Amino acid sequence: MEIGKTQPKCGRSAGNGGLTARRRAIDLRTRRHRRRSLLLPCRPKGLHRSGIFQDLADRFHAPGDFAQAYVPAHEIGHHVQTLLGTSRKVRDLQQRAGREQANAIQVRMELQADCFAGVWANNADRTRQILEQGDIEEGLTAASAIGDDRIQKQTQGYVVPDTFTHGSSAQRVRWFKRGLKSGDPDQCDTFGARSL
Repeated sequence: MEIGKTQPKCGRSAGNGGLTARRRAIDLRTRRHRRRSLLLPCRPKGLHRSGIFQDLADRFHAPGDFAQAYVPAHEIGHHVQTLLGTSRKVRDLQQRAGREQANAIQVRMELQADCFAGVWANNADRTRQILEQGDIEEGLTAASAIGDDRIQKQTQGYVVPDTFTHGSSAQRVRWFKRGLKSGDPDQCDTFGARSL
């Protein structure tokens, strides 16, 4: 993967709704060396925090390079949602909903990003054979470790499902595995799923 940087205007004043501050074009090469570019938002919010990977290893007991790859893959999943218009639709729905319903909608959005992360892992391994022994377990451990139920239990000692915004550990693992197994983004329809 090669990362090239370009720097158009940043923030809301750029006329793009604040979507990008700096874009990074990532060239993904297949075996046939065809190039496809994917434009990413400048530093996705989840990646701003310094030490996030250390927290994954130390606080959440999810070490490993593939656990670290899961985080940006999830954030790229959110960028895909932005490109598809899902993010805007979710915000519109949340503005009309009560707090619990808005949280439930957000959970579906986060689980879809987890599924997209699994789709990425499937396709990256299929085209570039990047996965090594233990990588899948590292990714599943990371997905499980940052479920709302585990974080709430760890931080406050009890779990309040109505306040979840990212989904339970089991849900996050289930949707990551679904994307990983299928490699098909069409299998990531958390909004149409009866159960998560």
